[in-house]
Amino acid sequence: MLKDACCCRQEETDTEDRRGFLKQVAAITSGAVAFLVPTAAGVATFLNPLRQKAKGSQWLRVAALDSLPTDGTPQRFPVITDRTDAWIQFPAEPVGAVFLRRVGAAVTALQSSCPHAGCTIGYDAQAKCFVCPCHKQPRFDLSGKRVDGAKSYSPRDMDGLNVEVRNRGEVWVEFQTFRGGTPTKIAQA
Repeated sequence: MLKDACCCRQEETDTEDRRGFLKQVAAITSGAVAFLVPTAAGVATFLNPLRQKAKGSQWLRVAALDSLPTDGTPQRFPVITDRTDAWIQFPAEPVGAVFLRRVGAAVTALQSSCPHAGCTIGYDAQAKCFVCPCHKQPRFDLSGKRVDGAKSYSPRDMDGLNVEVRNRGEVWVEFQTFRGGTPTKIAQA
């Protein structure tokens, strides 16, 4: 009989040890979940601006139609919009520039960044062409096509942009930037 009492106590001790172990595992698991869930939510909230994709193209009001000469002379206009850099918002920030050209009722828009290295292109009124200041050689005609030695420097013509005249004389441009140094237009986000 004594043997049976010892075995019963041993079985009870084993059962209590298992229950104690399971209680500890349950306590550790629930504690870890209680800690990790809010921590993961906080980290995700903190990193959210970094995970958002940048805007691609967007339609922006650039100028008034009356500010463009009707003889086809290009005018450079800054492109201004609200910009967000991770957590910081910049209202009415310049994000680039475009050349607008008006011939009669038709308006065209060209990106002012050189397709070679991204330098800001200027307009030479005497030569009536666009010139990249980084090389002095690359020249583009009034429609943005490469001329002279520009074909050896610039991999493509100037980047044209969609343009619309809205609201009785506002010039809107679908502003977008493109990767430099490539023979095809590849939009940047």
